[in-house]
Amino acid sequence: MTDEIQTAFVEANGLNFETDMCGKGEKLALLLHGFPESKFSWRHQLPVFAAHGYTAWAPNLRGYGQSSRPLGKENYTLDHLTDDVAALIDAARARGVTGPVTLVAHDWGGAIAWQFVLQKKRPLERFIVMNLPHPSLFIKGARTWQQMKKSWYILFFQLPWLPEKVTLAGRARAIGEAFSGMAIDKSRFPKDVLEHYRRNALIPGAMTAMMNYYRANFGGSPPAEWKDPPKVDVPTLMIWGEADTALGKELTYGTDKLVTDFTLRYLPEVSHWVQQEAPEKVNAMIAAWLEGKPVPEAGEIEVKRAA
Repeated sequence: MTDEIQTAFVEANGLNFETDMCGKGEKLALLLHGFPESKFSWRHQLPVFAAHGYTAWAPNLRGYGQSSRPLGKENYTLDHLTDDVAALIDAARARGVTGPVTLVAHDWGGAIAWQFVLQKKRPLERFIVMNLPHPSLFIKGARTWQQMKKSWYILFFQLPWLPEKVTLAGRARAIGEAFSGMAIDKSRFPKDVLEHYRRNALIPGAMTAMMNYYRANFGGSPPAEWKDPPKVDVPTLMIWGEADTALGKELTYGTDKLVTDFTLRYLPEVSHWVQQEAPEKVNAMIAAWLEGKPVPEAGEIEVKRAA
């Protein structure tokens, strides 16, 4: 077992996924990033899973980084995205990682993960989701004026070419500002971190692929599992940054009625970028939950940052 993060390519679902890997345990933790992030967003969490006996994989999702980038928005529907997750789990199995699977997700990764859980595409032992609500609660909340004001960008992203032009202007200045502007603790997003995400967006074709997640999955009828969801029977931990300007805290209300074994912890004064902005608290919550201990509230966790 090691806490060193290494990068390799994994073939799955006919694509190649650039994947950060950590640990050599029998259990698998698969960590799915959001928009406009990358596998890099899980740099603080991968060693935590490795220390708890997991092989932890954080892939760049299709279209991101050096992962395969299919052309056309039709290649970014939820069906394709959840098939990617299933194939990545199968690929880990083929490499000898045969133990139980924990799915971990944030933002768009969370939307993919919820659908994967609802469809029961592969057996899961645990599910951890951050700042992405249960889909049926998102559908209800999206109809409110309060949430519509927060989600304006989803409509903007439906336009052809213009969103790419705006976001990529000034060497993808808007991508860097998405992190630094939304974050409460801006010291967590120094220039080198912002530069990583800007470079990622500037890869030819990457920004269009990122936008295609929105173009392929909004505007039509929601999946049947979202409108009439089966009750989730996978033990679930939800961690939520309360200062999220994209998704309101109220979208979490009622999740306990949709998930049999549900634990929810809020992080006050933490933005949407929860696992990057408050890694010490997020990691303490994850560690306690994996160990079967009571998950501490945010105020119960003492944070010690390196000088």
